[in-house]
Amino acid sequence: MSHGLCYLAIMMLRRIVALFLLGLLAACGPTGVRWHATNITGALPALDFSLMRANDGAAVTANDYRGKIVVLYFGYTNCPDICPATLANLSDVLQKIGPRANDVRILFVTVDPKRDTESVLKDYVHAFAPQTDGLRGTDDQVATLARRYRVIYSVTPTSPGHAYEVMHSGALFFFDRNGRARLVTTKSDNIAELTEDLKHLLDV
Repeated sequence: MSHGLCYLAIMMLRRIVALFLLGLLAACGPTGVRWHATNITGALPALDFSLMRANDGAAVTANDYRGKIVVLYFGYTNCPDICPATLANLSDVLQKIGPRANDVRILFVTVDPKRDTESVLKDYVHAFAPQTDGLRGTDDQVATLARRYRVIYSVTPTSPGHAYEVMHSGALFFFDRNGRARLVTTKSDNIAELTEDLKHLLDV
């Protein structure tokens, strides 16, 4: 991720935090839980989308994931480091949760659907936790979902003197069983903290 996009991602997260503060939401949830990720309850809209799931070729919407804790992440299969590291970290978290991981779904939405065909995306997510679903859609569908959660990305096709380039922010969004946006973080390397937050969401 370039320095410019990294800056934009930081600004995006700051705007989310500002919404959170303006809403006068406490850092602790209604049950007194202190989250490690940023609590955005009430600051962003509920999960809503209509995309195709590469795992089985099914058309899916947010309603198909009601009753599950959802972790939403935007990326692409040719990402050299951030995407595979993030998905690997989330896989480690689900392994630590044990059987309760069956109540969690990681939604990996590709921002590069032209290259991330159904078969490519299916093979990619297969390398991570079985609870990982690869989602793809039209350019408009992906852009609409990204705007909904203030996610920044860009795809620059190959041109004379310039290679194909994809840039994206690295935010992870966590939704509860009712599809409400609850947490956001740009860090996935603290497995213990992510595990604790997910366990708390499972208990909500």
